[in-house]
Order: sequence, then C-alpha cells, then structure tokens
Amino acid sequence: METRAGDPGAFARFDLSRVPTPAFVVDAAKVRANLALLRQVGDASGAKVLAALKAFSMWSLGPTVADYLDGVCASGLYEARLGREEYTGADGSREVATYCAGYKADDLPEIARLSDHLIFNSPGQLARFRPLLDELRAGGESFDIGLRINPMHSEGEVAKYDPAAPCSRLGFPITQLLPEHMEGVDGIHMHSLCEQDFPPLERTWKAVAPMLRPFFKQLKWLNFGGGHHITRADYQVDELVAFLKQVRAATGCEVMIEPGEAVALDAGILVGEILDLFDNGVAIGITDISATCHMPDVIEAPYRPAMLGEEAEGPTVRLGGPSCLAGDVIGDYRLPGGARVGQRFAFLDQAHYSMVKTNSFNGVPLPSIWLWDSESDELTEIRRFDYADFKMRLS
Repeated sequence: METRAGDPGAFARFDLSRVPTPAFVVDAAKVRANLALLRQVGDASGAKVLAALKAFSMWSLGPTVADYLDGVCASGLYEARLGREEYTGADGSREVATYCAGYKADDLPEIARLSDHLIFNSPGQLARFRPLLDELRAGGESFDIGLRINPMHSEGEVAKYDPAAPCSRLGFPITQLLPEHMEGVDGIHMHSLCEQDFPPLERTWKAVAPMLRPFFKQLKWLNFGGGHHITRADYQVDELVAFLKQVRAATGCEVMIEPGEAVALDAGILVGEILDLFDNGVAIGITDISATCHMPDVIEAPYRPAMLGEEAEGPTVRLGGPSCLAGDVIGDYRLPGGARVGQRFAFLDQAHYSMVKTNSFNGVPLPSIWLWDSESDELTEIRRFDYADFKMRLS
C-alpha cells in the first residue's frame, strides 16, 4: 500500500534536535489549514463536517477543531466522552455522532447522553435496544437514531481496509433493507472509502441511491462517513461540493461527512534516532522507533512511510525497531547524509492513525507528543510517557 501523502511542508525546516526521541511533532498551523479547507467545503455545500476521532484524537487541539467543524464522530463510549468533553466548543454546541459495531447494554445510557446521533450496525441490534432507547427518551434524553448500511459496492484498494468487502461485518447489507427495518430510523450512515478521492464516493452513491429513494421522505440526514482525502493537494474539492449540494437537493436530507485523516494530513512527523548499525547481508539500522509499537499500520497495511529528506540515490539501510518481534521492520531507506549511530531522522504524515494506535509491547517506550506552530515557531511539550504509563496498563 502506497501512502497518498508525505509532503514535508514546514517540517523541511524543523530542527529535529529540538525534541527527545521518539517523539510525535504536530504542526498546529497545518492542522488549522486543513480545518479551514474542510470548513470551506461545509460552508459551500451546506453539509455538516465532523472530525473522526478514531483517526486523530489529539484532544489538546479539541478547541481548535471546534472552532472550524460541526463536531466529531466517535466509535464508542470513550471517544464519545472525549468528544463531548473536549470538542464541543466553548458553548457546547458542536455535535457528537456515535457509531459502534456492537454496543453493550451497560454503556448505552451514557453513550446516548453524550451523543446527538446514535448509529446502529444492524436492525436487529436496534430492535433489541428499542425498549431501552424509548426509556431513555422518556427520561429526557434527546438523540437521533441512525442505521449504518453496507452499500454492497466496493471501492477499497486493500481488502482489510474496505468496509464493503465481501462478508463485511460493518453495516447492514442494503440489498436486505426492508421498510420494517427503517421504523424509527432518523438517518442513514455509510462508510466505504479509505484514503480516496471523490469519484469512488460518487460511484457509491449512484449504486445505493435507488435502493434508498423510498426512504428519503422519512430520513432527516445522510452521513457519508469518512475516507475522503479532501485536504490532499489533488483532491477534487469542487466536485465534492457540487455533489453534496445535489444530494441535499435531491433527497431533502441534511448531509454529513466524517473526514479523519483529512484533518491531520501531512500535519505530523515521528522523530527517531539510530541506535546501532551493522551488516547481515544488508545494512541494518536499529532505531528507537518501532513499527510494531509506534506505527503498526506499517505492518498491518502494510505500507512504507515517507522519510523527511530521504536521498534519491545512494546506499540503503534497513530500519527496524528495538522490540523482539522479528517483523519489526520499517523499511529500506537512504538517510540524509548517510546513516550513522546517533543520527536523527523523521517519518512524514504520522499525526493520524499512528498516534492513536501506539502500544507498549515489550516495554518499548511510547513517543512523547509535541505541538509546534510553524507560523510562530512555538514548540510545546504536550505529553511525555514514562514507566508508570506502561505499568498501569498491566496488573
């Protein structure tokens, strides 16, 4: 899988020695620029734009996100709490939309209290919880009920990241949707894209619109989920705006999108250091960045993250982490100026997904988190993790 981003932007002039390693550094100015573009899309189209916390939940920037967007989407109780606490703005007016593939009965009352939209994965799950939902509403809670459908139209480039892949567990197959399934449903949610541009969204809508048309008069909203790489330089923004306007006009529904990566695209780096070099058929560099612990998508996708200032020619070094996992390999790189022990380097576009997926397998330390503003050059340490953070996850 090839990364679709990797523009160094202002990081081309960032001094890597300013932070300890490993460390995530997020450029607040770039995040603001991404948010400004997303706000333009919302204003021009009339659609609501919600930030997907699953991709980027650096909540120290929650007030900034609330300044630009209409709210956030959450994937369960903890993200819903974070969204309500940190992302709803000074006046608390920003929305929280929660979708979970499987809710627990004990969690649902609090999730309903926190959420403006409560989205279910299947009509069966919704029916089982209907008495509880009616009870919560009778008690004063106010929330819309949504249903996630599987469009049964696949646009994914990698099967494991394709929610519409055959036999997917995500969303109810639209080909099985019946009028009785839609009783009491306020909105439809669909999400089948991953790091994609506009044409896949348009094709998906053309595939599902005829099957949803009978329900347009009943529905209050349509949510097109995430996976839209709107802030990528070559994304078809004008076409997206026209499409969202057309859907609003044709259906009479409010329309929402839930970009995640687009909020933090090219807004962060992961800074590391070479700890050792040796040869075993290829040049090998051991680093304090671990693919397993700090960038698990490198192994899961898999993909090769772009390196800041990588040379176009010259000898390569196979970089891997300090963990005991044999497959903890990041990739082969031509380091700027050649590899040497103690050398600093950085991987690009690491603000989204890497930060939310870190773990401390093997006791490998978590990267500290720093906020840099490329406009003012202000650098602030947001969080540094230590032994206590590792120990308290265990027992």
